[in-house]
Amino acid sequence: MKQIILFIVIVILFASCSTAYQSSGSGILLGGGNISSELPITQSLFNDKNATISEENIQKILDGHYELPEVLRVALVKLESKQRQRNYYWTSEEYLKTQQSYLELFTDKFKNSQRVTTISVIPDLLISSNPTFVNIRESAVRTQADVVAIFSITSEIYSKYKVFSPDLIKAFATIEFILLDVRTGLMPFSTIVTKDYQSKKQKEDFDNSEAINRVKNEAVLLSINEVGEQLTKFLNSDNR
Repeated sequence: MKQIILFIVIVILFASCSTAYQSSGSGILLGGGNISSELPITQSLFNDKNATISEENIQKILDGHYELPEVLRVALVKLESKQRQRNYYWTSEEYLKTQQSYLELFTDKFKNSQRVTTISVIPDLLISSNPTFVNIRESAVRTQADVVAIFSITSEIYSKYKVFSPDLIKAFATIEFILLDVRTGLMPFSTIVTKDYQSKKQKEDFDNSEAINRVKNEAVLLSINEVGEQLTKFLNSDNR
């Protein structure tokens, strides 16, 4: 009988110790609450040798308060791959005109905000063949710009229209847009817009290639207009 009682006591003690250990290790309390004996993680615990921002500055950026300058001098930068540039002859009048029309349309959109005082275009000579934010920012400093509007344009016709609809051309254009603050290196605004446009070959189109370029160009203009609407709304909103 004594042996049975002793065995029961040992089992109870073992079960109590096991429960206490599990509760302590998992941080679970009776009543449904949760606690952790570990300190909260407030910064990266990974050692990234390629990082360009220190952990200290990351904390300052995330905890800090940012305000876009009230008065803005804007610089425009269009990023374009060398491969895409080679798709056109460098003397192509059509190509030069379309690129100029894109810059003029972006300029008009910035003029819709009273905060913008000047708008300039950073020449390709100041942008490296493999541009980085550091390179673009330093180039913008030379133009005394407060913000840089960086954008890239991709346009193409939908492949199914090449096969099934020879008389109808439908194209899309995607614009990636970033507003970079030159002083802080922060990006207060960014967007990606894709628009479609379709049309048949017109009498004024010399050939199918010209018709395709016209349709693609119209898709680009629609995308720029949408980016401009978003940008104007951002600049005119109470984000200061």
